[in-house]
Amino acid sequence: MPSHKCYAFHWQSNVNVHHVGVEDMVLLSKLTEQSITDNLKKRFHGNSIFTYIGPVLISVNPFKQMPYFTEKDMDQYQGAAQYENPPHIYALADNMYRNMLIDNESQCVIISGESGAGKTVAAKYIMSYIARISGGGPKVQHVKDVILQSNPLLEAFGNSATVRNWNSSRFGKYVQIVFGRGGEPIGGKVTNFLLEKSRVVQQNHGDRNFHIFYQLCAGAGKNVK
Repeated sequence: MPSHKCYAFHWQSNVNVHHVGVEDMVLLSKLTEQSITDNLKKRFHGNSIFTYIGPVLISVNPFKQMPYFTEKDMDQYQGAAQYENPPHIYALADNMYRNMLIDNESQCVIISGESGAGKTVAAKYIMSYIARISGGGPKVQHVKDVILQSNPLLEAFGNSATVRNWNSSRFGKYVQIVFGRGGEPIGGKVTNFLLEKSRVVQQNHGDRNFHIFYQLCAGAGKNVK
């Protein structure tokens, strides 16, 4: 009989997220502020920035590009159960999208945190993931492009550099995406609120004005400058 080779497969071997610490802090032996902080710190130093605490996903901003936001990682999380893979914002986005399709109910993700926590980037990853897995033809792709490409425009007028974050959002944003029967995005709406208008005339020491003013100056011709 021909010989066959057997290869062991571990579910974490196909993703770029490392296993370190406790992935769901509900399972901590002692659920205290200190134990939560220690676990988040341990995972952060192990380049694992995402951690569950029940249905909530905690993200620690690494202020650098991490290796587990590739198309391969998107494919790994698509259609998988929440705890089938390591904690990831793609898992949260996929769970939200599948619940919408199965239950036929609107879903909502609330992203909160202090300035510089990475809220804007987290929202981008969610929208990028939904855009990739939701399918659709050329018309749908146009809708996806508009939704994704609206971010730089909104950031130009509503973001600025601060001492803590070079691209800090100085306004709140509520993004609505409308999906068709097949789960494809067919439209969207962005509502902004709490724009920090005072920044136009006054900034704290070390902060800058909104990006758009510097972009206008950088792009202006010599006769305008």
